[in-house]
Amino acid sequence: MSSLSRELVFLILQFLDEEKFKETVHRLEQESGFFFNMKHFEDLVQGGEWDEVEKYLGGFTKVEDNRYSMKIFFEIRKQKYLEALDRHDRGKAVEILVKDLKVFASFNEELFKEITQLLTLENFRQNEQLSKYGETKSARSIMLLELKKLIEANPLFRDKLIFPSFKVSRLRTLINQSLNWQHQLCKNPRPNPDIKTLFSDHTCAPTSGARAPPPVNSPLVGPLSKVGAFPPTSAHGPFQHVVTPSSTLAGWMASTNPSLPHAAVVSGPLGLVPPPNAVPFLKHPRTPPGPPGIDYQADSEHLMKRMRTSPQEEVSFAGHVHHPNVYSHEDLPRTVVRALHQGSNAMSLDFHPQQQTILLVGTSIGDITIWEVGSRERIAHRGFKVWDTSACTMPLQAALMKDASISVNRCLWSPDGSIVGVAFSKHLVQTYVFGPNGDLRPQLEIDAHNGGVNDLAFSHPNKSLSIVTCGDDKTIKVWNAATGQREHIFEGHDAPVYSICPHVKESIQFIFSTAFDGKIKAWLYDCVGSRVDYDAPGLSCTVMAYSADGTRLFSCGTSKDGESHLVEWNETEGSIKRTYSGFRKRSSGVVQFDTTRNRFLAAGDEFLIKFWDMDNKDILTTSDADGGLPASPRLKFNKEGSLLAVTTSDNGIKILANSDGQRLIRLLESRAYENSRSSQQINSKIPAVSVLGGVSNVSGPMATTIERADKNASSVPITGLTAMENSRTADVKSRISDDAEKIKGWKLAEIVDHKQLKAMSLPDSSTSGKIMRLLFTNSGSAVLALTSNAMHKLWKWQCAERNSSAKSSPSVIPQLWQPANGILMSNDTTDGNTDESISCIALSKNDSYVMSASGGKVSLFNMMTFKVMTTFMPPPPAATFLVFHPQDNNIIAIGMDDSTIQIYNVRVDEVKSILKGHQKRITGLAFSQSMNALVSSGADAQICVWSIDGWEKKKSRFIQPPAGRAAPLTGETRVQFHNDQTHLLVSHESQIAIYDSNLDCLQSWTPRDMLQAPISSAIYSCDGALIYAGFTDGAVGVFNSESLRLCCRIAPSSYTRHGCSPHGSVYPTVIAAHPTEPNQIALGMSDGAVHVMEPEADMRWGGPPLQENGGLPSFSSNTPLNGQASDALSR
Repeated sequence: MSSLSRELVFLILQFLDEEKFKETVHRLEQESGFFFNMKHFEDLVQGGEWDEVEKYLGGFTKVEDNRYSMKIFFEIRKQKYLEALDRHDRGKAVEILVKDLKVFASFNEELFKEITQLLTLENFRQNEQLSKYGETKSARSIMLLELKKLIEANPLFRDKLIFPSFKVSRLRTLINQSLNWQHQLCKNPRPNPDIKTLFSDHTCAPTSGARAPPPVNSPLVGPLSKVGAFPPTSAHGPFQHVVTPSSTLAGWMASTNPSLPHAAVVSGPLGLVPPPNAVPFLKHPRTPPGPPGIDYQADSEHLMKRMRTSPQEEVSFAGHVHHPNVYSHEDLPRTVVRALHQGSNAMSLDFHPQQQTILLVGTSIGDITIWEVGSRERIAHRGFKVWDTSACTMPLQAALMKDASISVNRCLWSPDGSIVGVAFSKHLVQTYVFGPNGDLRPQLEIDAHNGGVNDLAFSHPNKSLSIVTCGDDKTIKVWNAATGQREHIFEGHDAPVYSICPHVKESIQFIFSTAFDGKIKAWLYDCVGSRVDYDAPGLSCTVMAYSADGTRLFSCGTSKDGESHLVEWNETEGSIKRTYSGFRKRSSGVVQFDTTRNRFLAAGDEFLIKFWDMDNKDILTTSDADGGLPASPRLKFNKEGSLLAVTTSDNGIKILANSDGQRLIRLLESRAYENSRSSQQINSKIPAVSVLGGVSNVSGPMATTIERADKNASSVPITGLTAMENSRTADVKSRISDDAEKIKGWKLAEIVDHKQLKAMSLPDSSTSGKIMRLLFTNSGSAVLALTSNAMHKLWKWQCAERNSSAKSSPSVIPQLWQPANGILMSNDTTDGNTDESISCIALSKNDSYVMSASGGKVSLFNMMTFKVMTTFMPPPPAATFLVFHPQDNNIIAIGMDDSTIQIYNVRVDEVKSILKGHQKRITGLAFSQSMNALVSSGADAQICVWSIDGWEKKKSRFIQPPAGRAAPLTGETRVQFHNDQTHLLVSHESQIAIYDSNLDCLQSWTPRDMLQAPISSAIYSCDGALIYAGFTDGAVGVFNSESLRLCCRIAPSSYTRHGCSPHGSVYPTVIAAHPTEPNQIALGMSDGAVHVMEPEADMRWGGPPLQENGGLPSFSSNTPLNGQASDALSR
């Protein structure tokens, strides 16, 4: 097909879409294969219309086209299969398995077998890989994310995912041009041509009399019929256009309830009565008039010249029909960068209008707090108190005497950020002046309403700042923000007024108000009364808000029945323009919402943050903010939309950021951190919007323990970041010496009390036997332990309100899990060696199987059922260490107690190679894909490197004893690769050391000073930035992995009742590192207990606050520490 023919298809697609021929549009998309409509595809997937999904895909690709296509079809059919299983429709599941999934068996027979085995399970979630499978809707959403990535990567979809950009109604325009051209060529052009068909060229029938001038380039249909313009081809033709009157009052005003009691208003058309010269209230610009016609000239050459000098005037494409996908998930703040502990339930949030990281919070106990979220500093805090008790009215005094508790209902900044307004649940409104040094100075206290003050806003009705309030007394009041004098009172609601929304449009100031009974009213700043009386959708308790540019009006609310409604209003007609979908049937509490960037809406519902594109009724995406949200969280964007504050169920606030927000946070954080490490004043040379000084006192018990070293570090908008970054180096007058840096910048943190960290002892009715091996599952949702009595214990974290991700957490108690069959997972010990040091364990990458031995045969267990799948390798010799081959789970390297290493193939039950080179038993094994090597360590304190290709030994080296210790060393020696797959952590009771690929020692550390006991275990954090080491006195050391500098000492008293154990009675025999949380570890103890711990929220061990998204070393693309992390050094 030619290029022009292809473009014609796009024009037809646009026309069909504009005419609402939706099914035809998608049929043409599919049959032409020119444009893949991702939105339509998403709708089909979310609706579970699997046959239509595959039919639509079939217009663009087939299963066998390439690996991307194969994966796309496999994911779709797998989801269809799982849904059938979830409905317990076994017959349908078997049909899908045979007809749809069997085609993939030739490509991956093992996978097909595993899928088939799901039929034998009562609930397919018993499969470890599917244990997190939620309900159908969420599973489809997760699959959609994967499908989008595959489609975008598939070369067959290249250039088919974006619709070409051209102006609206382009096909109509071309037809108009053609008809105008035909009319110009008429021998007898008529002033009002009668267009009856497009099937043949237009000609005007001859008439008697003079020829009238025809139009040129006028649209086929304009807003008003004009002489010389073509009328519609028929009354109901496809080009018909609604003609709107040139002047009308807004529909909000013209079609209100005729039962309004204000006679002065209803005497004429119901509407606002603006001054004679005022533009009608809420009136939007109408369709622009058609372009003027050109006088007809007999001279064709002159006519052509005139036409060339009058370019076609086309209406710019303002719709969203097949528009390029301008909006991206990356524009939304969805990454959690901060967690602030407020200490009481946050009731109201508001970011400073100019300083993008300053957050105002009002709480359920009447407190207000101002946070600098970049540095986590609480820069101001004020508890509630009545400033002037003598001025209190009797109703207020009675209310406080009856119940002294009081809550903040609303707090917010004035438009310029200089004043803070607070509305309380009893009578009062208070305002503070926010000083340039960050202090809050009391300004006004107003006994505003009889009952609660439910909302507060600022406005400028008379070019001076006013405060607008509403309350339980069913009134709206306007106050002078400087003097506190009342300027207006609006009465007319029949129920307490819930919210207010002041606005200005075309120089007219007005206020929308909503009440608890679902009524919406609008008021001018006069004494006439309300101009609007409408019902909110579902008679819901509603909040109204405009987009940032003030052109679009939205409301969101929840009815008494729990039904939530988020809508956009058509101000011109006073009707609902768009209703957004995606709310649960019964929301808990009143759903809160906010708008940002004139592009997005966000609402808190169902323990989630839900996002919408303003121009699409369907949910764009959701975020659980890493869990911990209440059912209906409150939320607020900053002005630039780069940060989003959301309340949590544990009386905290999480800050989410997009890429701009993360950059802003990192920059402010790094400046504060650099300042904290500097011994001299850092002089800033860049202008800041406003500089916040230090606050000498932060009242209340919630004062933060984290303080900015530089109290003058300013909060700046995104636009100032480039200048700030460029000037940071120049700002530093001098640097402290390396010794001073070690003393000040890395001041050792010692944790001695349980209040200084989050730690949990995992529940266990029987702790007999020492913990010999310990590991997190690769999913991070469970901990597996092997005890000295050959028993396995598995703790699983379940999905819950406080832990929606189901990841391990010291804040949530896990379940000591056991399958329904009651089977215990225990190793074979028949004729085995009872030496505790030979216990070993390894977990498959998909968490489905665990391989383990405790001196007897090696057993392969199914992690879902605890059943023994097979046993092999009976002693002697006994297995002492196990590790899976990184590229083939059927190949295992097994260290033996006779100093050999056996390369064993499980599938064929055969030893492929036996490696000899050590003098004592094998105590550690680690694979490196980048080095294509296996590294081993033994009780002889020797390290050996073996080539994976031929299993020959490439090099070896004995670790060197520290000063004062006799050579040669003996005892447990362990090895583990860093994420970069080249640096090697070697641990021995006498030292921890970092070796390179040539087995040269780069750094080493030996027990001394605060950590003098022998080392019992050591392991990398999942990101490779830290090393955790356990000691036989019960302490844990946290080290920087590059320099082996001690960052933090965790005393046993902080996580165990036993405290320090000088004789080694209770200590961590093994440490496990979480696979995705670099600051979370688990300790397996010599008394059989297991502890999980991590620092307090948003902190890291012994250092400054976490630098999210870039502050720590990046993850390697290689599988991080998989398998090797399961066995840290243990005594």
